[in-house]
Parts: sequence; C-alpha cells; structure tokens
Amino acid sequence: MILLNQPSLKQDESGTRKHHDIFPISYSTLDVRALITEILSCYPIDTVEKCKFWHRGLSDVYSVKTLTSRYFLRISHQHWRCQSEIDFEVELLDFLHDHQLPVAYPLRTIDGKLFIEINAPEGKRYAVLLVKAPGQVAIGDLNVNQSLKLGATVAKIHQVSLNFKPSVYRQPLSLDYLLEGSLVAIAPYLKTRPTDLNYLVEIVFQLQTQLQSLPQTPPFWGICWGDPHSGNAHFTSDDQITLFDFDQCGYGWRSFDIAKFLQVSLQSGLSKKVREAFLIGYEEINPLTEMEKNHIQALTQAAHIWAWAISVINAEQFNYSRLDPGYFTRNLEQLKRLHSPDWQ
Repeated sequence: MILLNQPSLKQDESGTRKHHDIFPISYSTLDVRALITEILSCYPIDTVEKCKFWHRGLSDVYSVKTLTSRYFLRISHQHWRCQSEIDFEVELLDFLHDHQLPVAYPLRTIDGKLFIEINAPEGKRYAVLLVKAPGQVAIGDLNVNQSLKLGATVAKIHQVSLNFKPSVYRQPLSLDYLLEGSLVAIAPYLKTRPTDLNYLVEIVFQLQTQLQSLPQTPPFWGICWGDPHSGNAHFTSDDQITLFDFDQCGYGWRSFDIAKFLQVSLQSGLSKKVREAFLIGYEEINPLTEMEKNHIQALTQAAHIWAWAISVINAEQFNYSRLDPGYFTRNLEQLKRLHSPDWQ
C-alpha cells in the first residue's frame, strides 16, 4: 500500500528512528462537525439541521438537511480522483443543468466555485455539494416507461454535450483505459489460475481487435455518462426523471453508454422487454448506425471488464475480504455469458 503525506519519524539522541508523530494513513473519515463549519458554511444555503455519513463507495457521501432543502455532499477519495477529474465532472454537470437537462447538479460556493479542496491527512480531497434528486430509485427496478425515459434522457445528454468545452483533461473511455488498464488490475489475482488468466487475456485481445474500427469522431464519440443504470436515476410519482452519479463520465463512444446499461441490467436480471425499451427511447432521440449496434455486444463485455477492475481497486482499499476465489469465478462466468451467442 502506498502511503501519502507520511509524517516524519521521531529520532532519539543517537539519531535512531523510533516512531511517527502520527501514524501514516491512506484514508480518513472526515468529521461531520468540521464539514458543517468549514465546508457547508461556504455555500449559500440555509442553516444545516443535520449532516450524516450516507454511503462509502467510490467517494464518501453525506446526507445534508437544512431548514428548507436537502443535499448530498460528496467527498472524493484521494486514491481515486484528482482535481482535474473532479473539475471535468462538475463542469459537465453544470453545463447539463444550464441546458435544462435533469441532473443532480453541483451548487456553487459563495465565491462561485464548483468544488472545495480539502487538505486531508492522506492528501488532497475534493468536496462537491449536489442538489438531492427528487423522487426515488424505481421500486422493483425500471418499468418499460421509465426505461424509455432513461434511454431518451441519455440520448439528449449525448446530443447536447457535443457542445461541451471542458477546461481540463480527463482520461477518455478508450480501449487502452477500459481494457488494458483493467487487465493490469485484475490479472495479478489470476496468476494461480492460468487457464482463466489466458481466457481473459484472449477476450481482451479479441475486443481490442473488434472495437478498433469504431470512429473516435462526433457524433459517434463524445461525452458518456459512464454509469447509466436504474440505481443512478430517481423518478417522481409522475415519472419525472433526474440522473446522478457522473463519477465515471468522460469522452467515449456513445454506444458504450448503451452497453454499460445492458451490462448492469443483465447482471441485475432486468427483463428483456425493459432493456429493449431503453434502446427504443434512446433511438427516438438519437438513432444509432448499424455499425454501432453491431459492436454493442463487444462494448458490453468491455463494460463488464472495466466495472470488474473498478470493483477490484475499490475492494483493495476498503474490503479486501471480498476478493476471494468465488468473486473472480462469478465475474469470469458473467463475462463468458456476455461473450456467448445468446448473451441477451
């Protein structure tokens, strides 16, 4: 484990190192009281009534309640996101909100900033205050009408964001990143399973060969949400939609967002009729070419390998016990199903 910002060791009179002033850390849980006084006080919001640690995932999320409104305060993890990556995401959300697209957008501070830098013990972390998406996650997962709406909303994001001009660079969702980078994260755990490792390496090679012909020019290539699925969208009682969690956004193939939706939906057991409704809703706004449709199965496999790698990286930091042999067997079996002729 790499430990950042390590405090210096104390020395005795002979110069022998004895112990740290403060033991080195790789992750800290920030104090809620300090978040209220030091971070939330920087925003033009009402008096905070409650701030509670809500969820630890790829970032730390706090539920914030004021006298009149609810928000979510998201704190990045030092090992996962750097400043430019946060900057790109919040600029995109701000852009989409300005263009009347239904996203949980970031509030600006009193000074007009979209995020606040925190000098945490392990290094720089970044705080973003987001409006709470109205409604809730679809009960019992998506129905056909909700899936149609989700697909159409993703299509509108793809169209509108062709005019997005970020001020910073973010790693695109390229083949090197989705496949080669993911293989680097997963492969060490399969060293004692050479047959499985060879299978994964062969699949990655096949996918690179199949997908390298996809053009990296608009409209085929543009802003991707990166994680479209039912768990990242709220619906009100009258099915008004709001999207959230753009942590995995970046430039990529628009058809990759369709593939990522399918990868998550197949894993969760969403019905074929509801899955098909997503693509119907998408194409009512933004039709895909036959070439793009022909590559969706390959992109769905790439999405699975990428999600698998992200899960491994997160588990290494917070839940190493999850990385048992059964975990890798399940992911390999899921990949084999996605690779099969009857994958849907």
